[in-house]
Amino acid sequence: MKDSVKTANDYKHEIDEALNDKFLRKTLDKFAIDYRISREAVFSEIDGKEIIKQVADAKDDACQHIEELYAKFKEEAEKRGVIVHRAKDAKEANEIIAGIAKKHGAKKIIKSKSMTAEETHLNHRLEEDNCEITETDLGEWLIQLRHEGPSHMVMPAIHLSRYQVADDLTNVTGEKYDPEDIQRLVKVARVELRSKFIEGEIGISGANFCIAENGTFGIATNEGNARMVTTLPKVHIALAGLDKLIPDFETALTALTVLPRNATSQRITSYVSFINGAGECQIGENNKKELHIVFLDNGRTEIAKDPLFKQVFRCVRCGACANVCPVFRMVGGHKMGHIYIGAIGLILTYFFHGKDKAAILSQNCIGCEACKDICAGGIDLPRLISEIRNKTADEVGRPMQIAFVGKVMKNRKLFHRLLKFARFSQKPVKTQDGFIRHLPDALFGKHQFKSLPSLANQAFREMYQDYAYKLENPKMRVALFAGCAQDFIFPEHLIAFMKLMKANNVQVEFPEEQTCCGLPLQMLALKEVAVDIAHQNVKAIDASKYDYIVTLCASCASHLSHNYEHLIGSESAEFSSKVKDFSSFMNDIVKIDPELYKKTAEKVTLHIPCHQARSLGVMEQPRNLIAQVAEYTPSKEEASCCGFGGTYSAKFPEISKELLGNKLRRIEESQAERIVTDCPGCVMQIRGGLHKTGSSVKAGHIAELLADNLK
Repeated sequence: MKDSVKTANDYKHEIDEALNDKFLRKTLDKFAIDYRISREAVFSEIDGKEIIKQVADAKDDACQHIEELYAKFKEEAEKRGVIVHRAKDAKEANEIIAGIAKKHGAKKIIKSKSMTAEETHLNHRLEEDNCEITETDLGEWLIQLRHEGPSHMVMPAIHLSRYQVADDLTNVTGEKYDPEDIQRLVKVARVELRSKFIEGEIGISGANFCIAENGTFGIATNEGNARMVTTLPKVHIALAGLDKLIPDFETALTALTVLPRNATSQRITSYVSFINGAGECQIGENNKKELHIVFLDNGRTEIAKDPLFKQVFRCVRCGACANVCPVFRMVGGHKMGHIYIGAIGLILTYFFHGKDKAAILSQNCIGCEACKDICAGGIDLPRLISEIRNKTADEVGRPMQIAFVGKVMKNRKLFHRLLKFARFSQKPVKTQDGFIRHLPDALFGKHQFKSLPSLANQAFREMYQDYAYKLENPKMRVALFAGCAQDFIFPEHLIAFMKLMKANNVQVEFPEEQTCCGLPLQMLALKEVAVDIAHQNVKAIDASKYDYIVTLCASCASHLSHNYEHLIGSESAEFSSKVKDFSSFMNDIVKIDPELYKKTAEKVTLHIPCHQARSLGVMEQPRNLIAQVAEYTPSKEEASCCGFGGTYSAKFPEISKELLGNKLRRIEESQAERIVTDCPGCVMQIRGGLHKTGSSVKAGHIAELLADNLK
């Protein structure tokens, strides 16, 4: 793995390499599917949300009392013969450990898996003193043989095939091995490592927990190798971040309830070791081991003071944010982090390894919120990644075209005038079925995997009065938030909504001063513009006049109801509280009156948009709506990302293409005649993909399906 990413072109080249690695794709695909199934089973036994809240609360409290916890741990550990060190940064931590090795004249060092040691590049420092360091975790040892970094925080060698492992072991031993004989390969690794355990003069480990009340630290592993590292040598050094400090055993046990379940779908890891003081050792001074623990700051105390980013201290290093990440599933960990992998890795890279390494990495987040949905510490990872994007953009600058987009979007009238001009300009390349004709490869080569939609002949706001109506005694009054895509590309979605609401005696109004929700601007690291747009929309739609504010875009619903609070505070409180996505509004509030609809035999499957599934938690409502008017035909991975992600598909079309390919295969397998969803961006992506492949499957909004079946 490269030490840093120099340019965007370098990174794109690395992504292409990963996408062309068939073994990696097959392995991560299978893992992503199996992991979700097994995790769901093991979490069904506990109240996962409550335990995750307990972990979050405990870690938040510990974060605010780092100095007290450190002082207490040091006091208690030293009573038990432990030598406690504190390092301000990675360099100082490495020098402390190198100094201990030099003091003992130690050259053979055995090491248990430690992400903190990866963070400091400890091995490289010890190798400068001609030390021989052996990683003893099987996965870590294999990637050490290959001079690579971990591709996952828990499963560091998940990217390797048995053929690669067999070749690497052949290089070590000089013998040829059958890659199909897995047991033999494991036995060879065991034999090779056993001699290293016996020769080891110093053992180095990490720590999952550092318990202040009695100076104990704990290690959770699935191999017994860590115990051999901590027990066989006469000197043991543990390296831990200050964020691993917790007050008591109860906190550790609570975290252990969720950590293995989230990491590997196990109830408990195979080995949980708690080390309380220097143990007995006949060849040690005073018949005791020499036990050191080095606490690493490396910016942690500053992070702890930050009102937003202090959340990262909740991380228990389970790696689940990578397990469910659609981008990780496509390209693997070496392209989805620097040292730390996955969503948390995109954030920690900025703080521990610099903005130069984080700038491009932080762009490669599709914003699906799967990481937030699954995080064992309840960290709002998407929001933090968005903030990192803004930080790096503020520090290194924004491309001229992005700055131009911000200026245009900030001015609603200018934005709409430009869209009208684009509508006129597209006429020579527009097809009768609503797409743009073939575009030049030189400009759009990587975007040709789907047909691109044309702008509608008329925007919804221009034809609203044709569909507006006045009800004498409506059951409720709602404001319609259109969003950009449905206003200017898919006005038929909104027309269907108007028909449905009129049939259900719901009064709809369309406040015409509304504009884009602002989510695309946030994705482009234009936070100031997103803030300005939020003010515009709250002013444009007087929430006090309406029972609900309904949008037919799940992403808009998520952004309006959840992110406006972060952008403009209490000003959005009433507005955001009234925002509803279409499916939950139609199913839970309006409700389906069977007298109004006919039911057909049309086979209809569903795509659940990322924000609808994760941010809004709306899963069953759209399924129920389909079943009322058609033959609901489930498809596999209905809530998996389609690859659109707003501006993401423009920035990373190569990844977007592969995610769409997975979605299209699932649609084909379902044998459905139509697929519906609750997001115009997803309609754009899926409809474009189906059109490009010549599929006969229709793609549209769920509101259109219902409107088509009104009696």
